[in-house]
Amino acid sequence: MKLWLALTLSALLGYLFGNLNGAILISRLVKHEDVRTHGSGNAGLTNFLRSYGGAVTLIVVLIDFGKTVAACLLATLFLPRDPLLAKIVAGAGVQLGHVFPVFFGFHGGKGILCGAAIALVTDWRVFAIAMPVFILLFFATRLVSLASLTAVACFGVLYAVFYPARPEIWIITICEAAFAFVMHRGNIVRLLHGQERKTYFHRAKNERNE
Repeated sequence: MKLWLALTLSALLGYLFGNLNGAILISRLVKHEDVRTHGSGNAGLTNFLRSYGGAVTLIVVLIDFGKTVAACLLATLFLPRDPLLAKIVAGAGVQLGHVFPVFFGFHGGKGILCGAAIALVTDWRVFAIAMPVFILLFFATRLVSLASLTAVACFGVLYAVFYPARPEIWIITICEAAFAFVMHRGNIVRLLHGQERKTYFHRAKNERNE
């Protein structure tokens, strides 16, 4: 298969898998409502956790993490001679589909969990560094956005460190990291002004109506 066709199919496959937004699907199937009508209006993991609590959120994690891993692995069938590139391209497609899902009005989440799955399935070293950074910062500050953006920065830089001779790899991952920062621009403003909300694994009683 020609390289351009393999990469196109990988990206398309990833985008379609990305549309399987766990927060939207579970809020509709289990809660019979749309998570985007609550809290920040975002179809992401943090807003789902704040809206419904920790137990059912685990299902969302499994869906969003699983769809990314599945798409990346299936993409290697299109480009078996370069599985890393296939996974990276498919992962970028998943992120785009998660954030702008065509089946849900192009209004999805922010793709941080997808990024973690991409790291795990492409290079465990990136995951092993970025994930502890996220966990430590989150438990130290309870600020998901701060922990996420720091981990995302690591994500973008580490591929350049580990694959300096493969610019096609680290250019894509740096673009993914930049895209995540753009999607978190509102969070960045609130962080700078000390107005960002903290997140806990339980749902406060009054959060349901925010």
